[in-house]
Amino acid sequence: MTFTRITIDPAVCTGKPCIRGLRFPVARLLGLLAAGETRESVLNDYPYLEREDIDEALRYAAFLAEDEAVELHPNVPAK
Repeated sequence: MTFTRITIDPAVCTGKPCIRGLRFPVARLLGLLAAGETRESVLNDYPYLEREDIDEALRYAAFLAEDEAVELHPNVPAK
């Protein structure tokens, strides 16, 4: 899978994946969406972002999640 809007540059945000070379990490964008921000509110608050940036960040997260295995533990009720 190719990501044209996700860039990794050691000189930008210590090499974290960012949106189009901007100092805007993909993790920050995903965090905003996970916290309940809408696409429209993100685009209004950060006018240099584009709708396609959000789409690609979500595809990138899905791509990473597909390869990552995380052991989940069931919730154990407190005694």
